[in-house]
Amino acid sequence: MKSSHSRINLLEQEKVSKALLKLGIPTMIGMMVSALYNLVDVFFVGQLGTAQIGAVSIVYPLEMILLGIGLLFGAGASSFIARLLGIKAYDEASQCATTAIISAVLTGALLLLGITLFLNPILMALGATPTILPYAREYALIIIISMVFNVFNIAVNNIITAEGAAMQSMMAMLAGGVINMMLDPVFIFIFNSGVKGVAYATLVARLVSFGIYCYYLASGKSLLRFQLSAFKPSWPLYQEILKVGIPMLVFQLLNSLTMGITNFLASGFGDSTVAALGIVNRIMSLGSMMIFGFLKGYQPFIGFNVSAGNQERAESATRTVLVWGMVFCLLSSTLLILLHNPILTSFSQNDAQVLRIATKALIANAVVFLGMAYQVIHGTRFLAMGKGKEGGLISIGRQGAFFLPLVFILTLAFGLNGLIAAQPLADICSIVMVVILVQKEKRQLVPSEIAILEKPTRRF
Repeated sequence: MKSSHSRINLLEQEKVSKALLKLGIPTMIGMMVSALYNLVDVFFVGQLGTAQIGAVSIVYPLEMILLGIGLLFGAGASSFIARLLGIKAYDEASQCATTAIISAVLTGALLLLGITLFLNPILMALGATPTILPYAREYALIIIISMVFNVFNIAVNNIITAEGAAMQSMMAMLAGGVINMMLDPVFIFIFNSGVKGVAYATLVARLVSFGIYCYYLASGKSLLRFQLSAFKPSWPLYQEILKVGIPMLVFQLLNSLTMGITNFLASGFGDSTVAALGIVNRIMSLGSMMIFGFLKGYQPFIGFNVSAGNQERAESATRTVLVWGMVFCLLSSTLLILLHNPILTSFSQNDAQVLRIATKALIANAVVFLGMAYQVIHGTRFLAMGKGKEGGLISIGRQGAFFLPLVFILTLAFGLNGLIAAQPLADICSIVMVVILVQKEKRQLVPSEIAILEKPTRRF
């Protein structure tokens, strides 16, 4: 209980910048390692061939969908749990956590069963060419098994972060990521497993993370209590979870749809284009995941303090992360532009066509990455406060309302160059929308009312 109370003290009384670092750095490291092992997967698969890179890129949207299920219940519950802890409603917070975890696993398992039954047509719809399909199928069948455990991992990761257990979250992700990177070359080159080797490495890594999360939940170190008797699904509870969880799910579904459509359109330009855009997507996801990871610590801090009535503390945290985030994006964009050639060569040094296409796409995305922190931070802030409408608009805008029409129109009008330009232009539109939403919020509320959150109900 001592560690539990120290985490509450961290959220409630610690110096803002120090608290944000203690909460955000561990989750950022964990998310960074998760993104890094995705890059490592592509690096080793790149040694096998262009079709194999394409296979991993084709299956990736399916993983994003299951990530969305984990976030639907995990991130949705995380926001509500942080607000419940802010008003000392510990029993209700434990009930919310248990219900969310079990709901996530059951939903994910049903969805994965459906994917398995219709795997071939799904992979072809995602852009698998005849040369890519065999590799994509053998990779996907193993990855699907690992996704069952990963839905649990994602849900638990978000929920324990809500109580300030950032270090435990980091250790689980870090252990899985390191093991994945170590096993990739073992399965691929020593056991000659080909693209299946990457999937086996991922499966083992997710099992390790699963074990660490289970140990933490059973250890009694958590402020929350996880037991089957606390599984009490009710519509009022799901309303609170879904209010924030649905925008997160929609974001992941649109992200998956975006990658699927991109792969489908890219397949019309050949396997090299599918591989090139898949590489760039993994590279850009590293920076994005680091921002998302840090904000996983920021989100419960905002929810807890706004719910507890500490408005100035919450606003100070937002100002701080905006400065940190924009500096990070500036440095990241600069490094990607200056070092694009050695970065891309390390993934596909034997295919000049892949390098040519990837160079254009990486530089274009690196330029607009400058505004990534601004839109993500404000989106997270809205969701942390329970403002699903504003947070949902930001989630839908970048990958949905803006990207989907742009990618078809630009590809039709300008071919491959239009396909490459679609995501950067969608980002620009999204940033403009966030500016409008933030300014609208400021005009509607007097200073003393900014960030006021409706108190969460103690009973559901």
